[in-house]
Amino acid sequence: MSEKKPSVWEGFKAFLMRGNVVDLAVAVVIGAAFTNIVNSVVKGIINPLVGAIGTKNLDSYSSCLQDPCKVSADGTVVSGIPIRWGSVLGATLTFVITAAVVYFLMVLPMSKYLARMEARRKAKEGTHEVIEVTELEVLKEIRDALVAQRGSGHDGR
Repeated sequence: MSEKKPSVWEGFKAFLMRGNVVDLAVAVVIGAAFTNIVNSVVKGIINPLVGAIGTKNLDSYSSCLQDPCKVSADGTVVSGIPIRWGSVLGATLTFVITAAVVYFLMVLPMSKYLARMEARRKAKEGTHEVIEVTELEVLKEIRDALVAQRGSGHDGR
């Protein structure tokens, strides 16, 4: 009468073998590779374009909340309170570029594909309905013709 409970290891294996966990793992790996591409675009194209106006390194843009702001070569604050808005700008540009690429190369085409598939499915359903209605109308006409024949056959006797 006692049912054997699955072991923790069996439960873990079942969890790992679910399709969505494997898909998620693949997405994380692809996302990491994609992040490298986006970072390269930001550092190789966006930063030099911004560098045409100022400096190539966005991290060097900062403001001082409390003077005098001094930062050592290793990035630790010696004095003052620096606001490093350049690094926030760089991260924001990276996010916007990533979001745009994901939207235009993945989300938008998939949305259009799914909309086309849905339109085809609805068109196919509409065709089936028309065929069913037409068949029903034909059957009604045949029935009416048979009834009319019987009626005229009985009257002529």
